[in-house]
Amino acid sequence: MKVKNSLCSLKSRHRDCRVVRRKGRVYVINKTQKRFKARQG
Repeated sequence: MKVKNSLCSLKSRHRDCRVVRRKGRVYVINKTQKRFKARQG
């Protein structure tokens, strides 16, 4: 999982990427391609 300052670029890497807020942190998750994961905060 990548920890990034900005998640906008990671969201555009794959069309199934979703930006999710959990416990005050922002995550990029992808159900079809599991390798596209990132965290912010």
